[in-house]
Amino acid sequence: GIIVDLLTMRADRDRYYYGMDILFERHPNIVNRLCLDAPALIPTLLDGLIWRSRTTESGQRRTNYYIQHMLMDAEGDFSKNTEWLTANNDPKVVCHPIVALVTDMVWGRVAIRSFMYGKAWFLFTLIIFVLSQSVL
Repeated sequence: GIIVDLLTMRADRDRYYYGMDILFERHPNIVNRLCLDAPALIPTLLDGLIWRSRTTESGQRRTNYYIQHMLMDAEGDFSKNTEWLTANNDPKVVCHPIVALVTDMVWGRVAIRSFMYGKAWFLFTLIIFVLSQSVL
């Protein structure tokens, strides 16, 4: 109830109202609390971070994913939300579109570079080792 109400977009003549920023400001560890105390509410929270248009254009529906608080915390550091969700060991949550988008974005833009550098260094040292063993 309350999570759905906070994550519902409302509007009047002056502005739009969306409680996502306030929710994560007031409770920066909301994902961790839900993982520990109410795992059944995690999909409700994640669904509230997606806005889907009512109308379709050419058979496609416009969708906005609000992932800022899933990626960064209030200090601008990397958020622990992904860590908490994966530690929850629930495959339905990990397959949610918000979690898939966040993990794909982190992997594709940040983590793949360090992973590939590490593997390139390992391959380089392996080649040196094989060449040195073949000479001896």
